[in-house]
Amino acid sequence: MEANNQNFSKLEQALAKYNLDVDEAEVRQKVKEIIVEKVPENDTLDVKKFLFRSIELTSLHTTDTETGIMKFVEHVNDFEAAYPDLGNVATICVYPCFAKTVAETLEVENVAIACVSGSFPSSQARIEVKVAETALAVADGATEIDIVLPVGKFLDEDYEDMCSDIQELKNACGDDVPMKVILETGCLKTMSNVKKASILAMYSGADYIKTSTGKEKVSATPEAAYVMCRAIKEYYDETGIQIGFKPAGGINTVMDAVTYYTIVKEVLGEKWLTNRWFRMGTSRLANVLLSEILGDKIEVF
Repeated sequence: MEANNQNFSKLEQALAKYNLDVDEAEVRQKVKEIIVEKVPENDTLDVKKFLFRSIELTSLHTTDTETGIMKFVEHVNDFEAAYPDLGNVATICVYPCFAKTVAETLEVENVAIACVSGSFPSSQARIEVKVAETALAVADGATEIDIVLPVGKFLDEDYEDMCSDIQELKNACGDDVPMKVILETGCLKTMSNVKKASILAMYSGADYIKTSTGKEKVSATPEAAYVMCRAIKEYYDETGIQIGFKPAGGINTVMDAVTYYTIVKEVLGEKWLTNRWFRMGTSRLANVLLSEILGDKIEVF
């Protein structure tokens, strides 16, 4: 009991360092200003090339098969030879059961292998099951892990158990395998909750925070991205620890992608504008971005 009280006290102390009372009207206004005043200047060829290299190319379908995943990876292999001057996507993301398939099929360097784990997309499973799934994914070749914040525990204000889950999964990843924590911002109800969830996820071991799974009705929004980036900046200023950011879900157009790029640039600055610290979950935009970059209709992926 004393250990639990100490853990809760540490969480309270961590949260007390940040202003969690987010003015939603102010957030909407700030985002509007960024979109109107700053987005147009980033609608450039160089930014689109960067955005392409930041994509996490994803296959998370009920119908996925080993043969299909092999073909999916071969597209990434083939792209390197066909367009050597463009650079490749940042990541291939699959279910854990396909980690070994990707690891054995992927031939190009500098493309990470990410697995969604921890009972994606609900995070509703015993922690022992989530830890085992994560450890097996890493053993099979995953070089990054994406987990979902236990949203139910968060909404029930059970922050201690929620943070414990995240910490245990980070331990399963180890120091060399970055872990993204998906906040599922569309389920968090308020921007104050988005800020609090961001801080708690980072405090508990997240190497990146990510907006959404893409499996809920509301996915990424510029407002949630703005609040998350503000939280990352404040956490960095407080701790000196740099945390990555990934918008995902509902990124349907090139201008959507440019908007998220611009929010990161304006809130976090140039230090975050590499595909180590900025990732984008939008497989559907890979061909669209390539088509705009090359000036011709491209269907590679």
